[in-house]
Amino acid sequence: MGAKWVLDVTHLHVNWNKPYLTEAPYLILVMKHTYQMLEDGKRQPTYYNEISTCIATGILLTAIHNVGLTTVVTTPLNAGTQIRDLLQRPKNEKVVLLLPVGYPADNTHVPDIKRKPIEEIIRLY
Repeated sequence: MGAKWVLDVTHLHVNWNKPYLTEAPYLILVMKHTYQMLEDGKRQPTYYNEISTCIATGILLTAIHNVGLTTVVTTPLNAGTQIRDLLQRPKNEKVVLLLPVGYPADNTHVPDIKRKPIEEIIRLY
């Protein structure tokens, strides 16, 4: 990610300590297929895999929250390959997101992150 990224996220207090990944009763790994293997051994590209995976994940997030559970969308950063290997998944699968799922802890603290004004993120035409 680099030094600039570290400085850019400093105010978020990002660190290695992620107890929500180990304490949540469920951990959903969202993966995408980067290609399919054909019967003749050739690779067939999988088109729109990122878009399809993200749309499906959005629907999943809505369903999770709708039943009263919580999650936090987490990226595997540079651990995707190790996670895939640990779970013995094929090389054509790539970890996109990690979703720890459960009920919020009693001592849950949601940081009050200042959001950008709507005018900075949406432009109407």
